[in-house]
Amino acid sequence: MAMPSNRRGLGARPDQRDFSRIFPEAVYSAELRERKASTMVAVLRDFFGVDLGSLTLLDIGSSTGIIARYLSEHFGRVVGIDVDRSAIDFAQRNFKKANLNFALGDAMDMAFEDHAFDVIICAHIYEHVADARRLMDEIYRVLKPGGVCYFAACNRLSIREPHYRLPFLSMLPRRLSHLYLRLTKKGTIYRENLLTYKKIHGLVERFLVVDYTRRIVKSPRLFHADYMIQEGTFKFRLANFMVRYAYALCPTYIWLLVKSGNRRRT
Repeated sequence: MAMPSNRRGLGARPDQRDFSRIFPEAVYSAELRERKASTMVAVLRDFFGVDLGSLTLLDIGSSTGIIARYLSEHFGRVVGIDVDRSAIDFAQRNFKKANLNFALGDAMDMAFEDHAFDVIICAHIYEHVADARRLMDEIYRVLKPGGVCYFAACNRLSIREPHYRLPFLSMLPRRLSHLYLRLTKKGTIYRENLLTYKKIHGLVERFLVVDYTRRIVKSPRLFHADYMIQEGTFKFRLANFMVRYAYALCPTYIWLLVKSGNRRRT
């Protein structure tokens, strides 16, 4: 498998290249990122219904490599790419395995051949790139026919914005979002470009969407997501109400995006 050249993506924004510096608590927490990785494995194992050890996987926006390292225990070969040099350097220093590689790479212009991977992870990435549609086109290109993208996406209509944890931040007009960050001393410029449910769905229209959001909310323990939602709690009941009656207002969606072709599922 050809590795991407060690270059910075021309389309990458400055904040993408410094994400690990701006949000260190999000990318250096091994416990948090391994929990997310555990959910990814549980969902993908449920979908494929077979051992994952023969599959190749690309982790887009792999950052410090903690999730990719976890995934490498379950998949045959794992490649992580990111435009954040500091994060990639950390991953390369700390996670050395025969079936695991990291490199600088722009998800909007990947240096991989067509149909290179069985599985791609794109978890909370679309809002950080300059052109989300171009990102999805690249994912479609490098997936094998029948391949799957694990796609986790935040909703613009979330009450609490997921990066700065400020209420209603993502819903505001851009100019007011910048002012909100400054007034709360959380930052100076709000660069994330979160979309509503309808626009997220339009973004992935080339794929067959297999929705795991409802299944995870209904059975969080089964998908190792009980660290977020514990069965029997008020949050559990509220989340199940939302996925049933107010799906367009769910704060996060987890979908498997299937590229047309023969699936590997048994």
